[in-house]
Amino acid sequence: MMVTAPRKRVQLSFVVRDQFEKKHRGSIVALQYDSMNGHLYSAGSDTIIRKWDIRLPEHIATNKQHGRYLSSMEHHVDWVNDLVLCCSGKNLVSASSDTTLKIWNVEKGFCMSTLRTHKDYVRCLAYAKDVEFIASAGLDHCIYLWTVDTLTRLNSMNNAISGTSSFNETSNSIYSIAMNPTATVLVSGSPENALRIWDPRNCVRVCKLRGHSDNIRAITVNKDGTQCLSASSDGTIRLWSIGQQRCIASINCHSDSVWTLQADSNFTHVYSGGRDHRVYRTPLNDVSKSKLVVVEDSPIQKVIILLGEEYLRHLYTATWGSSIKRWDLPADYSLSMKMNSNYDEPVMCHEPGLYIKGAPSIRQQVVLNDKRHIVTKDTEGFVATWDVLQARKINDHGKVEMDKIIKESNKKVFVPNWINNIDVKSGMLQITLDESEVFSAWTTAKDAGFADRPPESRLNYGGMMLRSLFNKWPYAMKDDDEESPVGNYVPAPEHTPILLMEENGKPVFRCTANDMVNIADSEMQEFFPRWVLDIVEKNQFPKYNKIPFNLQKFPTISDKNPKKERLSATEMLTIRKVMEHVYDRIVRPAEQSEGTNGTSSLYAAQYPPALEQKKLEPDVDLRSVKHFVWKQAGDLVIQYKVIKGNTSFKKWSERLKEKKIEDESQRQRLEQVARLKEKLRRERELRDQADLLTDSDIDKLIEYLNAGNSLTAIPIDPSMYGMNNGGYGDPYADYGYDRPKTAKPEERSDEDIFKEIVAFYKTNPDHNIGNIPDTIASNPNKDWDHNHRFGDFKGVNHQAKLFSDFEYNRKVG
Repeated sequence: MMVTAPRKRVQLSFVVRDQFEKKHRGSIVALQYDSMNGHLYSAGSDTIIRKWDIRLPEHIATNKQHGRYLSSMEHHVDWVNDLVLCCSGKNLVSASSDTTLKIWNVEKGFCMSTLRTHKDYVRCLAYAKDVEFIASAGLDHCIYLWTVDTLTRLNSMNNAISGTSSFNETSNSIYSIAMNPTATVLVSGSPENALRIWDPRNCVRVCKLRGHSDNIRAITVNKDGTQCLSASSDGTIRLWSIGQQRCIASINCHSDSVWTLQADSNFTHVYSGGRDHRVYRTPLNDVSKSKLVVVEDSPIQKVIILLGEEYLRHLYTATWGSSIKRWDLPADYSLSMKMNSNYDEPVMCHEPGLYIKGAPSIRQQVVLNDKRHIVTKDTEGFVATWDVLQARKINDHGKVEMDKIIKESNKKVFVPNWINNIDVKSGMLQITLDESEVFSAWTTAKDAGFADRPPESRLNYGGMMLRSLFNKWPYAMKDDDEESPVGNYVPAPEHTPILLMEENGKPVFRCTANDMVNIADSEMQEFFPRWVLDIVEKNQFPKYNKIPFNLQKFPTISDKNPKKERLSATEMLTIRKVMEHVYDRIVRPAEQSEGTNGTSSLYAAQYPPALEQKKLEPDVDLRSVKHFVWKQAGDLVIQYKVIKGNTSFKKWSERLKEKKIEDESQRQRLEQVARLKEKLRRERELRDQADLLTDSDIDKLIEYLNAGNSLTAIPIDPSMYGMNNGGYGDPYADYGYDRPKTAKPEERSDEDIFKEIVAFYKTNPDHNIGNIPDTIASNPNKDWDHNHRFGDFKGVNHQAKLFSDFEYNRKVG
């Protein structure tokens, strides 16, 4: 895990993705080949380094092959711009736009250490194989020289760097560097359109070579450090004599920017690619004889060549797309050149011999009005819907119009924005939360789509999201209260990456949701900001947002400009509550004093009042009214008027109160279900079976028992009591006793219901409380007065007691 104390304002991000991302989801900008093991390493915009097995079969395959995915290395939080394989293929060094260098153990696939020396994007690396030196450079204008031995001895507990050399005389961002194998020459390129030649042994600049007219994007140096090649966005490749400090040849085969090049080991030919989708092979002894090798589907970011025996001559290309291709180069180039009707010159290779297919990347995203769901469209045209609170995809719509899905899914509800940023540059959804707005989105269970909660209960999206991400942290506060603003949150998938970053994008800490199990409290206190810990540890929320508004009686002929009453309330207050306020404070006192009847209807006046009025629905909240109806600055104005008629406003108010009672009853039932579920989980005998009963099962069980039934003694059919049927008979009917008044059974307590479940468990042959729903279904509820037809007996199934008492009284009486 990355460890450094945050000094600046820290934001929290998380990535919504699949558990195993085996394919690239964006452009590939770096390739490295391990010739010892036949492994290819690739990296790019999706932040993940992947390892592939591309070893050839014993015979040369004639059909197209596919590289086999081996593993991934994940720790960067932004584009990986360059890779270097060192120590005979044992270690890998990566450079990233997250400003870090990382050293990897490729055999075990873990990050050994992270270097944060650079202050901006790290764009490029250079490797001196003979002396095991690595140079890094980037947009912070600095070049650093590292010994591989120093880097590989670092670990997460020891990240101190000593003896590092730096070249800090540059005044421009650096986009390319190269070294010869013995590290006697280092060459850098930048937007100043010139090459700088350095001596790594004493870190001094030797000279500057001018000739390009645009940024220099790629450089390669020969073994003895006497010559170098440079590729530029000006569309040219130049061959330089370092000793003579001049350009000795210019290659003009490309029609657009040249971004990548590689020379063969003898420095006799160069392979180059760029924005024009083409790879050329040029002999350096006659630069006018460039040959077109490959035409790709998109601009080429990286080429590497493998030249050896006849069957090992290959060219790998990585492009703006997410796929990697290997092109088999013939031994005799002249015999293989063929014309293609699509191009104006012969092409050496027409079909790749190996193809590592990538995955589509998200390129468009729209947040729906509920601020919970996001609709996306990827590079292949597929549309999907994602649930941010669950951190997962919930629907694949296929290749349809994105606007159509948005229109069908959008609700007319306003929820404040609580997400700071949504980034798709990695090809996946990266959601960023910031202290300034993360807790802004207060909403109701009804608007949020939580059908298992009371409709008016309040939720906070930001709080639910944090509790979801930190669900596995041992020190997190456990809150099972359904009325809590974070109640009923769904734990994020265990593989979800969680990132802490400064506002400038510099990483502070990275882990996954599952890693939270092993994070110590001291680490959380050191790295995580207070606004995160207040929710995760203490469940402390800021106060509700309030909104001012004016309440005004509807203008009449006699009163054209009624007085406004300025009020303030939480922005989630519904118009129904405003109606109740009007009735309780204004209408009812007037009815009592004047003896009038009427019913209320509320209107929103489009200010100025002369514009058309719009009737408001009772369940709409104030912020939705302001966003969708008012649509202007200044305080909201709500007008009301009393319409006199046959229906009393008082009856309307009573109906509202009845609905409140129903909602309260539902809320209490949901609370009882949750309490019983937790009680089952805590019971040692039933702990493993607690989840066999769903919330719906428990709710039906409560109703079943409250109706006077039992799980362990099902009532006998009353028809069997009659004398004519050979039963005990109905004592009241047969002997003329007055039947006692029947009373409704009392509602069962949590303890009573729990005892019923335990008794059922002990008497059930399978010892499985999951059979309770079947028991209820096979013995339907009987009305309480039917079950208690013999008298007012509290509890259930007292027939045996009744009959024994009756027989005794009859015998002695």
